[in-house]
Formats: sequence, C-alpha cells, structure tokens
Amino acid sequence: MKNENQALPVSKNEKIKVTFEDLTSEGLGVAKVDSYPLFVIDGLPGEEAIVKVTKLGKSYGFARIEERLSSSEDRIPTTDVLGTQVGTMPLQHMRYEAQLKFKQNMVIQDFKRIAKLPDIEVLPTIGMKQPWGYRNKAQIPVRAKDGKLVTGFFRKNTHDLVPMENFHIQDPKIDEAIVKVRDILQEYGVKAYDEKKHTGNIRHIMVRRGTYTGEMMIVLVTRTAKIFPKSKIVPDILEALPEVVSIVQNVNPKRSNVILGEETIILHGEDLYHDTLLGHKFAISSKSFYQVNPLQTEKLYQLALDAAQLTGEETVIDAYCGIGTISLALAEKAKQVYAMEIVPDAIEMAKRNAEENNIENVTFEIGAAEEVMPKWAEEGIQADVIVVDPPRKGLDAGFIEAALTVNPDRIVYVSCNPATLSRDLRIFADNGYEAKQAQPVDLFPQTLHVETVVALTKIK
Repeated sequence: MKNENQALPVSKNEKIKVTFEDLTSEGLGVAKVDSYPLFVIDGLPGEEAIVKVTKLGKSYGFARIEERLSSSEDRIPTTDVLGTQVGTMPLQHMRYEAQLKFKQNMVIQDFKRIAKLPDIEVLPTIGMKQPWGYRNKAQIPVRAKDGKLVTGFFRKNTHDLVPMENFHIQDPKIDEAIVKVRDILQEYGVKAYDEKKHTGNIRHIMVRRGTYTGEMMIVLVTRTAKIFPKSKIVPDILEALPEVVSIVQNVNPKRSNVILGEETIILHGEDLYHDTLLGHKFAISSKSFYQVNPLQTEKLYQLALDAAQLTGEETVIDAYCGIGTISLALAEKAKQVYAMEIVPDAIEMAKRNAEENNIENVTFEIGAAEEVMPKWAEEGIQADVIVVDPPRKGLDAGFIEAALTVNPDRIVYVSCNPATLSRDLRIFADNGYEAKQAQPVDLFPQTLHVETVVALTKIK
C-alpha cells in the first residue's frame, strides 16, 4: 500500500531546524521545508528554531517549537502563557507596533489575493496608547473542579476549562466582578453546569461595564430557571459590587455551544445598563451587540462618519444598526436615516436611544439586512449613502444586489473581516464602485482581529 506522505520532505515526529518566513492570518509562524509549509505556534518571521513535526497534510503540516535558536526584534516577553493556550491573546508575544503592521499587511494581502485590487492604499493601522484591559464585556464559562466553582476559558479546540482569573485584555473591574460573583454562587451551593451529563445549573457569568459611566450588568446564564437562593444571592452581589445596576438571569436549557438562551428573567433593575459613545448616551441590554472597545470604536465610527461626507441633505441607510450607535451619529448630520437590525431586542434599544438623545430623523426596522434592503428598494427608498457594518460573514448576495439597485453615491463599509470585505469589494468594483483607500483600526489588541473602514464611490 502506498504511503500518502512518502513524497513529503518531512515525516511526523521528525525534528528539524527551520527559519520562519511569515505569519498566517491566524498568527502562526510559517517555515518551509523544500517549499512544504509548516505552521507553528509562537514563531515570528526571521527566527530560527528546532521544531518537531506534529501533523502532516498533503499541502501543509504543523509543528511545535522544541528549541528557539534566535529571537526576532519584534518578540517581547509573554504576559501570560494561559492567554496563548486558550487563544485569548495569540499575539501577546509580539511588539504592539509589529502587531499593527501585521494587521495592516493582512488587509493588504487580502485585497491583492481575494479582491484583486492591489491599488487600494491601505493606511497604517490605528492603534491604542494602552493596548490592555480594554474589553467592556466578558462571557466566562463556569465549571466544577474539586467540588468548587471554577471560572476560566476553554483550551483551544477543546472543552477543557483552564482556570483563569486575570484575562489582561478585559477591564480589570470585570475580571474582579467575575470572581466575586462566582464566589457568591459557590457560597450558596449553586452547582456548575456539567456539559457531558447536562446537569448542574450555572453555565456562564457575563459581565458588561460602561467604560464611561462605570455602570455594570451581571448576567447569570443557567440551565434551568431555578436558582436558589435568589433572595440572598442578589443582595450579596449588590453589596460586593456597588457599580451593578442590572442583574439578569438568562436561561439556556439546550445542549449547545451557544451561550445565551431565549428566556430572560430580571433579578434587579432593568435589563439594561448605559454607556456613552460619540457624545450620545446608549441603553444596552443583555442581548444587544455593543462594540467591546469603546475608545477605539469612537475612532472607527468617526472615520465612517467622515467617509459618508454628509452635508445635512442626504438620505442614509444604516444596515446592521444594532442599538443605533452609528445611526444616531449619522442622523445628526443627515436629512433622514433608515436603519435595520435582525435582533428585535436591539431595535427596541435603538428606538429608546433615539428618543433619549432627542433624535427624530431616524427610522428603525426589524429584519435581516438581506431581506429588508430589497423591500426598501422595491418601496422606492433612494439613499445617497449606505453604511454597512456586517458580521464576519460579510454582506449577503441579496443585500449587495439591493444596494446596487438603490444606486447610492457612496457606500461606507465597516468590516471586521478583511477576507469577506475583499470578496465584497470585488463585487462592488465590478458594478461601478471605486475604493481608493482603506483604514484599519485595532479594536482587539493582542488578538488577530482587525476592523477596516473603506469608502466606495460610484464612478460617474
């Protein structure tokens, strides 16, 4: 029988000296043996190392570092090895300036490889002065170990919980809150969820905190609606965490990796807390999407506003509007804004936020962008500018078709995924829209993610 790997230049478990040439979009070091790529965790370009081959495929393999022979000038000491093991901080071994260049290059390469648009100028990534402790939201799994509740994060590609109490990229007050809430639940004998047996109750502790307001929301994600003793747990949380304005129980009875269930029970206050963004005050519910790094989000959204080039006479469509964070800023500079969002809870928050900020020239509608947009096009809503901020999967083909039917002068694309951004830019380019420049913004330091703002102009 022929060995599938006999033509490969390396074999499994072989130790070999390599030089790393590049980084993948997942942050893995790339070393080549006779043009055969090996992907290695914690390898930086220019470094030499002895690696051990761990897995082989037809076109590439994986290896791990046995001995590092040289270090890149971009390498810095690892803040916490656990952040690498669980994947929360895959770039923490890289100088921050190098991280920003890496993210800029990710966008450049995707524009060349996927969009076939190498002439779009990709500006240097806008970074943070302090790239730590920035996350305003945490969803932390709870499990049992030696009879006690443990919080942490799952080791990459497993369901094995690694105990962690300091995540370094989260607001330190959120890290503290998770531990305090966990210990209160422990004190009253609340049982941790057991994934294999589908028993126990507390699955996740979610904490959200207003960066500017300091208001805090606690969400207890449980398997069943019963959680005892509520009458003691709630007062103890409020005493331990004076910033808390909302305590919510979310019930998720399903065997599922999805964190939140459909049922929400309010234990204290309302199902919302507040924060401010670009001068507007926002009410944010437990299920609402809100960017996790408000300091950088303000820079990102200001870029989008600048790209829209509003004079006060335009009609604007804001797709994927969430709780209205971009919509309200657009409405202050536009004649009329139409906004859509698939999550009903978010639209409820958006309407409330418009009212609280005394903004009347915005219309919100519930529905998927790819369904609402064609309907609006049929109704004859003509927009001068369309602003899109889609999830990682990018824009649906039906949405793009409807957007082209509306035929706006400008499309402002806020992207969290350079690959799907590139795919969509190619389609717009083929239909008469031109992009000259892209601005990456780092909302997620120490990670592989990058946001990008691109302005598309209709070619006259």
